[in-house]
Amino acid sequence: MDEVERILLRREAIAKRVQELGEEVSADRDHSDPLLAVTILRGAVIFAADLVREIKGPVELDFMAVSSYGDASVSQGDVRVIKDLTEDIKGRDVLLVEDIVDTGHTIRFLLETLKQRGPRSIKVCALLDKVDRREVDVPIDYVGFRIPDAFVVGYGLDYAGRFRNHPEILALRPEALTS
Repeated sequence: MDEVERILLRREAIAKRVQELGEEVSADRDHSDPLLAVTILRGAVIFAADLVREIKGPVELDFMAVSSYGDASVSQGDVRVIKDLTEDIKGRDVLLVEDIVDTGHTIRFLLETLKQRGPRSIKVCALLDKVDRREVDVPIDYVGFRIPDAFVVGYGLDYAGRFRNHPEILALRPEALTS
């Protein structure tokens, strides 16, 4: 793992914060209707799996895949839907589960797209928030960790398909992104 600069978040800290996020989401719900957790593929899958187990009350899952990075290390800014939801979200309480928010373009696109479908409510839960990279203001209702401007992998996040299965959040060396 020569590409790794440092461990940014240890697995114990991640697990503790995910449990707290589940408690926060649970406290904000009335539990009468199932919450629909919309997970953004692929990076948020591990986070979402851990998070929904911590949410009290009924939770249903659906998935979307969008592309803004491809194999690049910097978002290309052009967000497009690769896989859409299978569930109708009209009148539903939706929790949009994302791995990382940096520029805000992807979350803004997703919120605009999903709001057009008439959900009763929509909230955003992001494991990581890279506020130093923000280009557009977007609401993030539940934030796991605010992190510095580093390229991070692990716990579902990848670089060109690698590192998703690492249990910790790692910062890659900048020179590793060009090789």
